[in-house]
Amino acid sequence: MNVATLSAVDLALSGGLILLLAVLSFFLNLGLGRRLLISAARMTVQLLLIGMVLQALFASKTPWFIMLISSVMLLAAGHEVRSRLKCKIKGLFGFGVGVGSMFVSSFSVTVLTLIVILQQDPWYDPRYAIPILGMLLGNTMNGVALAADRMTTMFYEQRELIEQRLMLGETWHQAISELRRDCMRTGMIPIINSMAAAGLVSLPGMMTGQILGGSPPVEAVKYQILIMLLIAAGAGFGVVSAILMIERHLFDHRHRLCLERLLPGDQS
Repeated sequence: MNVATLSAVDLALSGGLILLLAVLSFFLNLGLGRRLLISAARMTVQLLLIGMVLQALFASKTPWFIMLISSVMLLAAGHEVRSRLKCKIKGLFGFGVGVGSMFVSSFSVTVLTLIVILQQDPWYDPRYAIPILGMLLGNTMNGVALAADRMTTMFYEQRELIEQRLMLGETWHQAISELRRDCMRTGMIPIINSMAAAGLVSLPGMMTGQILGGSPPVEAVKYQILIMLLIAAGAGFGVVSAILMIERHLFDHRHRLCLERLLPGDQS
């Protein structure tokens, strides 16, 4: 089975739907039209560029080139996590939270999958390594960003309550225990909902792509199950890592809340 070839006209027609949506946003005063068009244009350019890079990458299979692309993807994901925080963490640590949590959640899980589960030879085969890493980064990034955003925002909004509990003799671990659990649940909800709805409400993207490419449906399902389990594990590890790093950074050794390390509101 051959995949239907898409022309520039086909893509332009699908882009016309986004343009129509932007016009509708303008008439409804939603204020989303400009952002929608910019995001669509950015997505198109980024995917076209990565398509050309991947074509060269698949042809060369050079380990250092693969590592370079993976590192760029990891750094970009870390930046996206920080940019989505309403109350940003000052300094390089804010960027480090995103990169560190994404490394634990996606990079390490991808390497484990390639070596132990798929047992590719070589294990860094870009046809498997880059797509799997990309799917893990893209999906776990949302959970990490949600959890981190909720924690930094709640720390700032509930600072008086946290400080009162500290003055009553609680350690900082005890003072934020409920907040920590709430933030972790927030970060895990998207992937839990995705797993619950997969196959019943929606057909996940990877499975759909493999079926369109001619793979047997059952084989496509197996890969989709693998990917969703990896994403769930990655999201969990990433959320826990981000929360632990943030909470430890916002308290000093004397169990004092250090809100001066946050940029409140929409400051950058």
